[in-house]
Amino acid sequence: MAEANKASASSPLTFADFLQVVERAPLISIDLVVQNSSGQALLGWRTNQPACDHWFVPGGRVLKNETLDAAFLRLTQAELGVALSRSAGQWLGVYEHFYDSNAGRLDGFGTHYVVLAYTLQLDEADMALPLGEQHSRYRWASKVEIIQDTAVHLHSRAYFE
Repeated sequence: MAEANKASASSPLTFADFLQVVERAPLISIDLVVQNSSGQALLGWRTNQPACDHWFVPGGRVLKNETLDAAFLRLTQAELGVALSRSAGQWLGVYEHFYDSNAGRLDGFGTHYVVLAYTLQLDEADMALPLGEQHSRYRWASKVEIIQDTAVHLHSRAYFE
C-alpha cells in the first residue's frame, strides 16, 4: 500500500490540486541568476502569475520526489535550453518570496516560495531561450539597471543589491 501512495504522490498534480498546495504550503524553487561575459544578467518578461508583467530571473519549482540535482538539470533545460548540472552553478543562498497572487489568479491567498538561488556564467550563444510558457521576451541588464528598474520584480532585484 505504501508503494501505491508513493507512486500517486509523484504523479503530476491537476491544476486544482496544485492550487490547493499553493494555498496551504510553501513551494520550493530554484532561481537561476545567469550572467554573461560582460557581467550583465538575464531577465525574462513573465507571462504568468505570480510576478506576471515583471522582469524576473529564470527558474522554477522543484517537483515532488525530485532531487535538487535532477531539478537543476530539468530547469536549466526548460528555462535556458541547455541542461546543466548543479555543479555548474555557484550557490547564492536561500531566499523567501511572498506574493499576493497565485497561478490561478484566485482571490484569498498568495504564493510562498522558499528559493534556492544559484548563479551561472553563460552567454546567449550558449542557450536556446524558450518563449511563451513563462516568458514572452528576454533582455540582458547590468546590476545598476536591474536595481533601478521598477519593472524588474523586487525579488529578482534582491539578488543584485
